[in-house]
Amino acid sequence: MSIFSIGVSGLNAAQNALATTSNNISNVYTPGYNRELVILGEGAGSGGVQVNDIQRQFNQFVAEQLNSATSSSSALATYQGQVSQIDNLLADRDAGLAPLMQNFFSSLEDLASAPSDPAARQGLLGTADTLTAQFRAFDGYLQDMQRGINGQISDEVTQINNATEQLATLNREITLARARTGEAPNGLQNQRDQLVSELSERMNVTLDVQDGKTYNISLPNGQPLVSGTNHYRLEAMDSPADPQRTVLGYRDSSGGLVALPENTVDGGTLGGLMQFRAETLDKTQNQIGQLAVSLATRFNEVHREGTDLNGDPGQDVFSIGEPRAYSDERNPSGAEIASATLDTDNLAALSATDYSIRFNGAGEPEITRKDSGQRLAAAEFDWDPAARTLDVGGVSLEFDIAPSEGDRFEIQPVRRAAADMRSEISDLDQIAAGTSAGSGDNTNALALQELQNEGMVGGKATLNQAYAGMVSDVGNRSNIVKVNLDARQGLTDQLEAVQQSESGVNLDEEAANLLRYQQFYSANARVIDTASTVFDTILGLRN
Repeated sequence: MSIFSIGVSGLNAAQNALATTSNNISNVYTPGYNRELVILGEGAGSGGVQVNDIQRQFNQFVAEQLNSATSSSSALATYQGQVSQIDNLLADRDAGLAPLMQNFFSSLEDLASAPSDPAARQGLLGTADTLTAQFRAFDGYLQDMQRGINGQISDEVTQINNATEQLATLNREITLARARTGEAPNGLQNQRDQLVSELSERMNVTLDVQDGKTYNISLPNGQPLVSGTNHYRLEAMDSPADPQRTVLGYRDSSGGLVALPENTVDGGTLGGLMQFRAETLDKTQNQIGQLAVSLATRFNEVHREGTDLNGDPGQDVFSIGEPRAYSDERNPSGAEIASATLDTDNLAALSATDYSIRFNGAGEPEITRKDSGQRLAAAEFDWDPAARTLDVGGVSLEFDIAPSEGDRFEIQPVRRAAADMRSEISDLDQIAAGTSAGSGDNTNALALQELQNEGMVGGKATLNQAYAGMVSDVGNRSNIVKVNLDARQGLTDQLEAVQQSESGVNLDEEAANLLRYQQFYSANARVIDTASTVFDTILGLRN
């Protein structure tokens, strides 16, 4: 190889190095960009230099660790943002239920002191109206959160589908680019890795790199989202067990839409939403409903034992919502729940939880608590196949036809009880403060007042104890999530620093490279200039 060829190879190498360095500098703030490095090698034959590769500085292992940490941080941040709203609502000393329940029982104390006083009676009705209105407001707020989460899940699914479609397209474009040039298209690979990172912020996914080139993405349960150049869409759908609830749907091999278990996704914004809904939102709404049912049913029971100013027996003071029951739309027998009512003789069994019911091959119900996942023992429910009735958790169910194997149902005993809680008495004379028609009798008013000290919630806790426990539970959960988020975010920041130290663009380093490669270029130009001078000298000698 001549000195000219050697110099030209050096110029070409220097130009490539300068172009690569310039590209790094111009993309210093481009999300997902991985800095590039020119790999030089000795030229073939008798000398010179050649560019072996323009290498993308990307560490797959670090990237996967960072994506996993990002997914967890995103889930915790979403959870924290949601649970803090409930925490603030319940802990508000002015807007919370605790002061209103205290005012209600204080008005009963006033009534007991002056049972015939119209002002005391009006005070009781006023506090009852205020209390029931607040129960409805709490339920409405929580139900708005349920609807909001349904909408957010739908939005997340749309973004996830867009990302998986783009990933499948990039797989195809990268494969075609490799086939045309034999080299990896760094820009397209950066875009693909950035999409995987953004996808991880929305949900936890599993990445499999096929043959070191093609990205395959799947759900944690193994169902594919991206397989080569194909992508598979998720769908936001109504839960077959509860049509008010949005869950993830997946198209099976036959094209049918199948609802995925809610715990399929455990990371990212989507996982954080579903985890918050299952762990905190459902539970809090059930606890509010349990408080409403316990107060209303027990107060009504004692009030009916008294006598009003007209000499008539006391009527129900409060009305509440009935239990909610849903029949799975895929039930083989088509059986549905004809009625669901509170079992007033067994209200101590009423808990702040929902139940899933599945009938086995023997036609017997298998019942699972949804808050703990524990299956109930046979002694904890009463199933009458002849009458097609089932008593469980303080609720009495009646089926329209006999359920068969595989039939599924979901029961929400108290979920929306507070939504329909109202005060039903407006006539002052109908308040049953006594046990006789005498206007000065306060016997029943005292009994009603004493209810605030009765363990009526779940047969154990007083109303104030149950509410305080709920506030404490939500507050503790909020603190735990915040601590976990801080720890996880710290790990995410560390991994991001590790990734940036290897893949990120350092402007000081690139500026130094510009000077270095500029000198490299100038030196090779000098080689060519020297070669030209030598050549001219040789030609001059011949003359």
